[in-house]
Amino acid sequence: MIKTAVFDLDGTLADTLFDLADAVNYGLNKLDYPIHPYESYKMFVGNGVQMLCYRALPEDKKDETDRLLEYFNEYYNEHFLDKTALYPEIRETLERLSEKGVKLAAATNKPQAFAEKIIQALLPEFEFVRILGGCPERPKKPDPQIIHDILSALPRENKAFMIGDSDVDMRTAKNAGIASIGCVWGFRSREELSGAGADFIAERASDICGFILG
Repeated sequence: MIKTAVFDLDGTLADTLFDLADAVNYGLNKLDYPIHPYESYKMFVGNGVQMLCYRALPEDKKDETDRLLEYFNEYYNEHFLDKTALYPEIRETLERLSEKGVKLAAATNKPQAFAEKIIQALLPEFEFVRILGGCPERPKKPDPQIIHDILSALPRENKAFMIGDSDVDMRTAKNAGIASIGCVWGFRSREELSGAGADFIAERASDICGFILG
């Protein structure tokens, strides 16, 4: 039986918060609305960039989501790697998993093009069987379709793990019927991960190897 490690991107493989926040704050400035501190964005992310923009707008300006999204894309397209970096031990963890024959994949609500660009830029030496991001044709996590699409490219005898930093990832795993590993170094809390039913809690990236390899 093969094993597959399906990683979330934002808050799991890479700390993308600052570039995401800068892009939204750029748009808020353009629209002459209040900007937010970086810490606030930890609760805004996780459900795709349209929801990110919606959450960042004032309560009485939610109808401006599409305009803010346009400004977000304008800025993020040029600056998505300015401050984004891998978390500690991620590269070493992927190396060990790969050496042991574990298949690597990514499942994120970040738009497909950005997901591919970031992973290819930060982790060019690794082969991901699939990098799937947000797109109009597929519902966002926690809908399990993204997991089904990844696993459809692999043999049926496959033990898969969803690895992420939020309740969205834990619920995605549960909905898809696979194991979940919650990562406490990301954007959300241990309490959120446990409350969402995480099967394992990783204190550091190297813990992932123990959970998957046994």
